[in-house]
This record gives sequence, structure tokens and C-alpha cells, in this order.
Amino acid sequence: MTFQITARALLLASAVALSPLALPAAWAATPADTLVVAATIDDIISLDPAQSFEFSGNDVTQNLYDRLVDFDPLALDKGFQPSLAESWKTSEDGKTLTLTMREGVKFQSGNPVRAEDAAWSIQRAVKLDKSPAFILTQFGLTPENVEQMVKAEGNTLSITMDKPYAETFVLNCLTASVASVVDKETVMANVQGEDLGNTWLSTNSAGSGPYSLAAWRPNEAVQLVANEGYFQGAPAMKRVIVRNVQESSAQRLQLEQGDIDVARNLTPTDVEAVAGNDALKITDEPRGRILYMGLSQKDPLLSNPAVIKAMRHLVNFEGMAGSFLKGQWKIHQNFLPEGYLGASDDNSWTYDVEAAKKILAEGGVTGGTVTTKVRDLREYLDVAQTLQASMAEAGLTLNIEQMTGAQVLDAYRARQVPIFLGEWGPDYADPQTNASTFALNPDNEAEKGSTLAWRNSYAVPAEMQAAVEAAVIEGDGEKRKTMYLDLQKQYHDVAPILPLFQRVEQTASQKGVEGWSGGGAVTAVQYRSVTKKAE
Repeated sequence: MTFQITARALLLASAVALSPLALPAAWAATPADTLVVAATIDDIISLDPAQSFEFSGNDVTQNLYDRLVDFDPLALDKGFQPSLAESWKTSEDGKTLTLTMREGVKFQSGNPVRAEDAAWSIQRAVKLDKSPAFILTQFGLTPENVEQMVKAEGNTLSITMDKPYAETFVLNCLTASVASVVDKETVMANVQGEDLGNTWLSTNSAGSGPYSLAAWRPNEAVQLVANEGYFQGAPAMKRVIVRNVQESSAQRLQLEQGDIDVARNLTPTDVEAVAGNDALKITDEPRGRILYMGLSQKDPLLSNPAVIKAMRHLVNFEGMAGSFLKGQWKIHQNFLPEGYLGASDDNSWTYDVEAAKKILAEGGVTGGTVTTKVRDLREYLDVAQTLQASMAEAGLTLNIEQMTGAQVLDAYRARQVPIFLGEWGPDYADPQTNASTFALNPDNEAEKGSTLAWRNSYAVPAEMQAAVEAAVIEGDGEKRKTMYLDLQKQYHDVAPILPLFQRVEQTASQKGVEGWSGGGAVTAVQYRSVTKKAE
């Protein structure tokens, strides 16, 4: 479906009722031990932690699985915390990390969590080589060498890398969903051909986390069931049900009626209305997600340097931040979110159509047509329409195609989206998490890649990629901070992938819901911390 500049019928998706055969149908007055959440979850493609790389999917997998190490996303100054590994040490040459496993932890199948499972989980993720695999392969791990580089011996796991990376960087990567530890015996019993259990794990779980997967109906709902034997204590919420409700008005209505406990995607208008309801509350939480615009360098128009430069002046930053993005996004024109080491506050791009027209004229660009494929969420569509209007003033035509989240991501990962408007969220609490995807693309001609630079066919300059590689092995924190600031300055001036805004999540909930957090800037929601009390 193509939208023209005057189109306002943007919101076609509506709340989807759950099938009574799969999930409970009585929503009013939710049970005291059940958390019911309304959110947009149509981006889920797979629930295999080796493949899941979408916001909604990672919200699920983070609750199904444990990782070797962990951290408190709301108190990063506390540092890393033991999880399935109770301790770790790095070799003198800085190339091998050895972790000692915690004794007595069991998967939900009843099988013990072993170093063998942890090693196999990393080996499996590298061999499958799905989208998030680069988080692990950046240490020099390949499908061919991973069994030699990642080994289990007794109750210890060793990971040998190609360089002496900073220990904090390695540990940060091990907190990512792709590093989740899965039950080898259970998964291997469900292998289909050479898929290492990927097909089965896409719709099932085999973890040791606080919840197991009871049901997932794509574009409808996810249901989780508590693990009563969880090693950190059984969750208070015995069930968690996340319903796919795309319209803000529908989420608000269900919240006001008591049919749900939490609404995650309200518009500023509905947030304002909820704030006036004494039975409900609003929680503001800065997130690390960056709303950005990717200009595919495969497109002959978008690869023109004049167009790349002009697009920086065709984004109505203040207008959007002061209207339909109000309170939920703030202007942020750099790839590192606020709160990260080396984050920059350089927001020097300004909305100036006349300046854009001059740049285009000087570059010999007299017009052109390009397409954006946008997830059918109101804020994305409104951003696209605002951009469409400003581009039209500059003589450029933008066609808008509306799709589900999964459809857009599939097309984007296949390099089939000329202009991409969407979010990127950090995978771990280290600046390299964004530097390595926005500004690193070692093989632009490869048939497959995971970084945003690759998806947008951006042949990152060699000196910029070298700066990314140098920053990740710098042990001095202040020097490393300066390196990331310098890198972002270089990127800010020339890159065809433009960070625009940083998210502030406004969650609406019943007054009795306590312990809710979207996970701060660096991780996903943790349902095991949530409790409910009668109001």
C-alpha cells in the first residue's frame, strides 16, 4: 500500500483477540498472580535466542533463559553480577576468559546446567550465524574454529579470542540474548536435519530462566509460565500474557477497564489522559533505543553525497519532538545513547528546507522518487509522513509502504528497503554495541551481514572502521571515551545512517503493579521483579 502526502488513514491495525483455545479469554479483573501486558509484538520472528534480534522477541527470551553473567540495568555502577557463572578470570595475555559454573542449577526440563551446555550454546549460535551472531563472532569465532576456541572442561568454560579485548567488553557481550545458555540435551532431541534445533526453538523454550514459553501465536500473543524452581527464587507472577494490541486507544481502553495491567505503547495524548486517572499511573524510563533513518547506498538517488547531506536538513526535529513524539522521544543525533561511555550531545543538524534545496541544486539533483517501507506503528508512520512532506518541498518524492514489523525487518535484512525508519537498541552495556553496527562493515559485498552499515550498503571508510577496532581494545576509560567522541564526530558529518531521536518509554499501569521496568537503556523487561497488590 502506497501513501501519498495528504493521506491520514495511517492506523489500520487493531487489537487482536486471543484464541480461547490457546490463552485465557477472561481479561477483566486480571488474577492476582497473572500479569497481562498490551504491547505491539508483531516484530517477533523467532524465539530462539540464537536468532531473536527484535525488541519484542528479546523481551521474551531474556525471561526464558539465563546467561553466564548479568548486571542490574538500573544500577550499572554495580558492575557485573554472577549468574550461571559464579566467577571468571582472564588470562595474562588477555585472550582467554575462563568462567566457573554455578553448581546445582537446573534447566526447566530437570537437566543440570553444565559447562558443556554453555559451551555448546555459544558454539551453536556461531554455527547458525543468524542476525545476532556478530556479537560473538567479533571475537574471532567462526563456525570452523568455534569448537576449538570455546571449550568446556569439568565445571569451567573457556573462551579464547583473537585479540586481548578489555574484559568488560567481553563480559558485556555475554549478557546479550544470543549468549543465553540453552539445554543441549532437550534441543538435540528436537533437531531437524542440520538446523541445531532452530526450528523447534523458534516456538519452544529450553532454558533455566524464571519463565518457560507456554504459547506464542504470531501477531496475537505470548504466554509465559513461571519456573517455580528458579535458582534465584520463583517469580510472584505465575503467568505473564503479552497481547499484541497495536492501537494506543485500544490499549488505553483495556487498561481503564481493568482488562490489562500494563500498556506499553500509548501516544502522548493517551498518556496525558491516563495521568488524570487516580486508578492508574505513568512511569517514565529513558531507554537506549535510537530512532534512525537509514539511506540505502544501493539506491542511485540516496547514494548521492548531496542527497545524504540534504536529508540532514529535511527532518523536522523540533516539530516532531514537540507534537506526536512529545515526552516519548528526545532529539539525539548520535549513535551512542545518553548514559553510555562516550555519548555525544552534538545535535547540530537543523530543519532547513531552503538549505536542503541549495545543497541539492549544487549537487545537480533536480528531483527523484524513493520508497520507505515502514512498520505499521503510528509514530513510525507519522515520522514517515512528516519526512514525506519536507522532502516534497525540496523536490523529492517519498512513497510510503506500510508493513508489519516482521515484514519490514525481513526486507531490511535483505537490503530491500531504500529508506529505513526504525529503532536500534543496544545489545550490551558497552559503547561498542552501537559503534560496531553503525560504523563497521568489513565486507560490504558479502551476501549476508548483520550490521546496520551492511543493511544500508554503507561502505564505511577504512579510517572510521579502524577507529572502531582501536576503541574496543583500549583499556583506559578516559582515552576510550575520547575515541568514541571523535568517532561519532567523524560519523556525524558523512554517514548515510542518521540517528534522530532517543526513546523515553512511558509505561501506563494499574496502581497496584510494582517492580516494573522496561530494562533501562541496555536490556529487556524482567517480569520476575513484578508484583501486584490490590488497590
